[in-house]
Amino acid sequence: MAPVVHMPEPLCLIENINGLLLVNPKALKTLSAIQQPVVVVAIVGLYRTGKSYLMNKLAGKNKGFSVGSTVQSHTKGIWMWCVPHPEKPNHILVLLDTEGLGDIEKGDKKSDTQIFVLALLLSSTFVYNTMNTIDQRAIDLLHYVTELSNLLRTVTSPDLDGEDNAADFMSVCPDLVWTVRDFYLDLEANGRLITADEYLENSLRPKQGTDQHLQNFNLPRLCIQKFFPIKKCFIFDLPTHRKKLAQLETLHNDDLDPEFVQQVADFCSYIFSHSKTKTLSGGIKVNGSHLESLVWTYVNAINNGDLPCMENEVLALAQIKNSAAVRKAIAHYDQQMGQKLQLPTETLQELLDLHRVSEKGAMEVFMKNSFEDIDQGFQEKLETLLEAKQNDFCKRNLEASLNRCSALLQDIFCPLEEDVKQGIYSKPGGHRLFLQKREELKAKYYQVPRKGIQAEEALQKYLQSKESVSDTIWQTDLVLTAREKEMEVARVKAEFMKAEKERLGAILMQHQQMMERRERLHWEQVRQMEIKRLYQQALQQRDQERRLKEEAEKLKERFQAESRKLQDEIQHLQRNDSPDDTCILL
Repeated sequence: MAPVVHMPEPLCLIENINGLLLVNPKALKTLSAIQQPVVVVAIVGLYRTGKSYLMNKLAGKNKGFSVGSTVQSHTKGIWMWCVPHPEKPNHILVLLDTEGLGDIEKGDKKSDTQIFVLALLLSSTFVYNTMNTIDQRAIDLLHYVTELSNLLRTVTSPDLDGEDNAADFMSVCPDLVWTVRDFYLDLEANGRLITADEYLENSLRPKQGTDQHLQNFNLPRLCIQKFFPIKKCFIFDLPTHRKKLAQLETLHNDDLDPEFVQQVADFCSYIFSHSKTKTLSGGIKVNGSHLESLVWTYVNAINNGDLPCMENEVLALAQIKNSAAVRKAIAHYDQQMGQKLQLPTETLQELLDLHRVSEKGAMEVFMKNSFEDIDQGFQEKLETLLEAKQNDFCKRNLEASLNRCSALLQDIFCPLEEDVKQGIYSKPGGHRLFLQKREELKAKYYQVPRKGIQAEEALQKYLQSKESVSDTIWQTDLVLTAREKEMEVARVKAEFMKAEKERLGAILMQHQQMMERRERLHWEQVRQMEIKRLYQQALQQRDQERRLKEEAEKLKERFQAESRKLQDEIQHLQRNDSPDDTCILL
């Protein structure tokens, strides 16, 4: 169980001595011991306006925070009173009472601003205590301080950069409770009665129109509405007769105006029931230790000069608003370039065109958010920053193009380099093959898109760096080509001699074959002649035999004829002659 916080009386938390804010170690020790979540209620307003009285009532006491009875301001710096929360178990209510604004004895607007900003940043419910009415002066002052608070919160938490999402922003920013003391007007508008909340809402409502005067009127109201998503207003009648106000701490409720007593009770009831736990960005619930860290963070930032303070609030506000406008414009430019720019660009003009469009958008954002940039100093600063951005992008574009082209060249030409190392081109005609392959790879390099503006220069530098390799291959090619020619001549000569020898051998063989054919032909002719002679001889013999045969046949036929004739004669004689004659013949 967390230890019980016991503070019988308030402690000074932050003191302003000679323009330097000092933190009370004893108060910080008290904060660091608080382990429970804290609800921080801070009140700010003009001095001698009854702020401390309200804070004592929230503490459940009549006395505690100093309630002065003279025109001299009592509370100096920021005083703290930590008490158990009356309605939230296991929560601590941290009450912060602040030094009154506008103390003529102090005469230091810088101190007022610092106290105001600290109270706003440390609180989860911010009570703005004004007198009589809600007027333009009070609105301008609250606007000025909210802008300073945003600036200091951004400086101490750069990761926020004013771009919290809506839910986170509502959880971090305090609720506004505007208290109007000694209110003497009638709560009436347009002929009807209105509530205190409607009175505040009407006071912060922008007017319709676009001229510069209306814009200046609307600007603080719009900023206050944005900074305080939740707003509440309480009006308080005069507590009692003015002569009795000096003894306000000792007066009982019966001695006070009943309306005022009820108004104070309503105020306390609202604070107890509606004030939220102090929360950091990301939904972190603040305990005493966290609050201690916030005190140190903001005080150190202010002492280091991170909070601009000027006597002229309009100038200071212009500086804050215009500085923020420059930051928003630069953020818009960075966002547009980050979304649309892809480095490297194909051409420089592509980058310049995109820059020009983003620059125009940034200037529109600046003009929309700027305030009283009379001498256009902030606009010139923005133009200078945008020019520097352009130069930086051009430089990065060159580097991105060079890096991409270098990697691409290495990837494309790596096989060629490996072939060179392997001696693929160390041969006659190798230089021609090397140049042919290099041209093929150059064509492949040119076909790859989005190399950027360094594409040609990177290629030429690469080729120049490899020129010695080409020369070496060429020299080797010359030597090997000459040697090859010599070898070719010797080879051709040897082949010629061999061919000549083979030709002569072939001729000799052909001659020998021809002689052999001639000899064979001769003998063939001799044989043919012998065959012809024999054939002729055979023919002659056959003719002779035929003639002999014919002669024999003729002799035979003649013999036969003679025989037949003789027979015929014999027969004739026999027929005609006597037998004696026949016998004689016989």
